Amino acid sequence: MTIKMKNKNFAFIVILCTLMGCREIAVPKPRGYFRIELPAKQYVEFSDNPGKTSLPFNFEYPVYGSISTGDANFSEPGFFNIEFPAYRAKIYFTYKEINGDLAGLIEQTYTMNVKNHIPKADAIDEQIINNRGNRVYGILYDLKGNTATSVQFYVTDSLRHFLRGSLYFASEPNPDSLAPVTGFFREDIIHLIETLRWDEQ
Repeated sequence: MTIKMKNKNFAFIVILCTLMGCREIAVPKPRGYFRIELPAKQYVEFSDNPGKTSLPFNFEYPVYGSISTGDANFSEPGFFNIEFPAYRAKIYFTYKEINGDLAGLIEQTYTMNVKNHIPKADAIDEQIINNRGNRVYGILYDLKGNTATSVQFYVTDSLRHFLRGSLYFASEPNPDSLAPVTGFFREDIIHLIETLRWDEQ
């Protein structure tokens, strides 16, 4: 092979590489989510609600939520929800009188509301609730990952009252897209717990 032929081959390869190198490579864009408009925080007394009459406690809940007790699942007193239709979210509540079985109620709450979600959870964080002034004690659970619920809690006065709650969305679990709304309603749950008062106080 002559030097002239080698130079032609080399020039051809250089031109070919240059042309291929200039081609734009498509890079997929990261998945985006719609911006969710969240309302200003504002609260109303639970005692102002007509369905409250048989429940021995009061708290403040968001004005953008509505109390419901008409669900077919409410087969006994003490079951109610706070619904947020605009966000397809609901906080399910159950109130029980302790009747000497606080340990059983705590175990039942952990088994039903937390333990069943462990296989799907990446992590479960616990925040201790200890408000001696209002006799409100309990645990707030934050469940991370593709779980059906992301926030659970129970509170009690340790003697008579036991209240548990769970935040659910009527959509496929997706922690990335739900994160802003979950954080928003978590703040409302914290406010609810901080303003909780048992009726005999």
